[in-house]
Amino acid sequence: MSLSTEKAKAYWSENLRIISTYLVIWFIVSYGCGILFVDQLDNIQFFGFPLGFWFAQQGSIFVFVGLIWAYVFSMNKLDEKYDVHE
Repeated sequence: MSLSTEKAKAYWSENLRIISTYLVIWFIVSYGCGILFVDQLDNIQFFGFPLGFWFAQQGSIFVFVGLIWAYVFSMNKLDEKYDVHE
C-alpha cells in the first residue's frame, strides 16, 4: 500500500468520524429534543415558550445551521492536516 493510499484512507476515516459525530448531534437535537424528550423539556420555559416546543420549531434549525458551520471549520482543518486544501 502506497503512502498516498494510506493518507487517503486516513483522511476518509477522519472525515467519516466527523460526519458521524455531527449526524448524531443533529439526531439527538432534532428527534430527541423535539419528539422524544418534549414532555420533560416542556417544563422549562425559554423566551416564554416551552423548551420542547422551541426545539421542535426553531432550536433544531439553529443547531443545524451551527453544525454546518462547525463542519466547514472541521473539514478545513482536516484538509490542511492532510494537505488537500486549496
